[in-house]
Amino acid sequence: MIKTLKRSIRQYKKLSWASPLLVIFEVLIEMLIPYLVGMMIDQGINKGNMSFIWQLGGVLLVMTILSLLSGAGASITSAHAAAGFAANLRHDMFYHTQDYAFENIDKFSSASLVTRMTTDVTNVQNSYQMLIRIAVRAPMMLILAVTMSVIVSPKLSLVFVVLVPIFAIILVGIIMAANPIFPKIFRGYDRLNRTVRENVRGIREVKTYVQEQAQIKQFNKAAQYIYKLFAKAMEIISMQIFAVMLVLNISNLLICWFGTHLIVGGELTTGQLVSMFSYSNSVLFALNILAMISTQIIMSMSSGRRIAAVIDEEPAIKNPVKPVTDLNNGDIVFDHVSFKYEEGDKHYALKDINLHIKSGETIGIIGETGSSKSTLVSMIPRLYDVDGGAVRVAGHNVKSYDLRTLRDNVAMVLQKNVLFSGTIKSNLLWGNENATDEEVIQAAKTAHADGFVSEMKDGYDTVVEQGGNNVSGGQKQRLTIARALLKKPKILILDDSTSAVDTATERQIREALRKDMPETTKIIISQRIVSIKDADRIVVMNHGRIEDIGTHDELIKRNDLYSTIAKFQEESR
Repeated sequence: MIKTLKRSIRQYKKLSWASPLLVIFEVLIEMLIPYLVGMMIDQGINKGNMSFIWQLGGVLLVMTILSLLSGAGASITSAHAAAGFAANLRHDMFYHTQDYAFENIDKFSSASLVTRMTTDVTNVQNSYQMLIRIAVRAPMMLILAVTMSVIVSPKLSLVFVVLVPIFAIILVGIIMAANPIFPKIFRGYDRLNRTVRENVRGIREVKTYVQEQAQIKQFNKAAQYIYKLFAKAMEIISMQIFAVMLVLNISNLLICWFGTHLIVGGELTTGQLVSMFSYSNSVLFALNILAMISTQIIMSMSSGRRIAAVIDEEPAIKNPVKPVTDLNNGDIVFDHVSFKYEEGDKHYALKDINLHIKSGETIGIIGETGSSKSTLVSMIPRLYDVDGGAVRVAGHNVKSYDLRTLRDNVAMVLQKNVLFSGTIKSNLLWGNENATDEEVIQAAKTAHADGFVSEMKDGYDTVVEQGGNNVSGGQKQRLTIARALLKKPKILILDDSTSAVDTATERQIREALRKDMPETTKIIISQRIVSIKDADRIVVMNHGRIEDIGTHDELIKRNDLYSTIAKFQEESR
């Protein structure tokens, strides 16, 4: 974990070193000041030597200013280093997730990734700032204060030799008791974020089904889970304060008791006793800081492990060493393809699929819900990799292609495709950022989106709300089809992407695709027979297998599943 996180410090290494160096200088001065104050009392005040008082007072003033400047410098450099480190962590996580396959995303969940990039990074940032400043200051202060106390009075310094190890043992016990709780807390944050995210995204369904109270109950359950765990952790950690105050009071009593005896015996001066009280406070202050740091470190260790897990995660799908960068046609071959979503799962989503789709051919795919129609076409752009057999495009195994080359030539439009915040034009340009206005309009015309876009007040510059909530389902589907067409793909996959479009408009879209993209291989997945009946061939899927392949007329005659679906839909009109 530490090795992974260290890589994200990068350009902030110098600031990260500057902060502890400034802290060390600051503490050195601070620990000399009580010693000099003791000298001022013994050799200046007690002896009435004003000249010595003025000289030493001037030195103390300069040292105080230097200490303040060093402390301010340490604060500034540590803040910049920690903020930069956090920015790099977020960048590295987000950048790394862009290479994730669906399998990797499924492993973490989107809600958990958001928590890791926000809450977890903030915890690590706070901890890092402490580590390069306060975590350096506390042990330095502890070591120097004990050292100076030994110089001032070896006998009285034995108080610290006894009490500090006792406090350390108590502190370690508290840390060990609290440490297992924090991973559970962060998993609770994941649940809370998931609940909020689902509620916001599905607010229309929540309102429609009057589920506000059920959602509130679910939110409260997640929030209470975090509250109870956090309260338990804080109860354990609060024992640190009790331990610090106990050690502080005992040390002051012991110094006062033994110190007065040493003064009476002539082994200690008044100034030295004052210095010892100062060093006692410094030692206990350092212990208090260490206790506070330990709390933050406990939390950040859990967060750090979660962040490192995201960065260290190996993408399930990678570019080959020497990739093929040329894809010149839309010929597709499924050669004994099998696939399952989880490695240990005995159930195969696809079983021994054999299918050859010629370049430029229009293929329809139909089957009952759960027959793995979408899974089948996901193998073509390598959204998932096959577990057995091979998928070949234009004569090459898809695993041999450069991923960008493959996915630029395979356009996939889903039933629930997403529009992003921006304008309609900026969303369409996802298909080809260098497309001209004429190409954008032509793609929209082919997808039968130009009509309603032109009627909007700002046309193609109309702002799309988050998730595309200011356009209808059918309009959104046509816009996403237009976006895919701008890629000018060799293979176009429409996965139930016209389900919200009326049949007349859908027919016009199919005719436009046939006319404008004759050389493009078109794969149309649909639950509606009317959407695929004109395809060159239709594939009937059933429980992850290809049950039959043929034209509409052939399947009506010989395939019971297909003819049943067709008959039912005909009667439903």
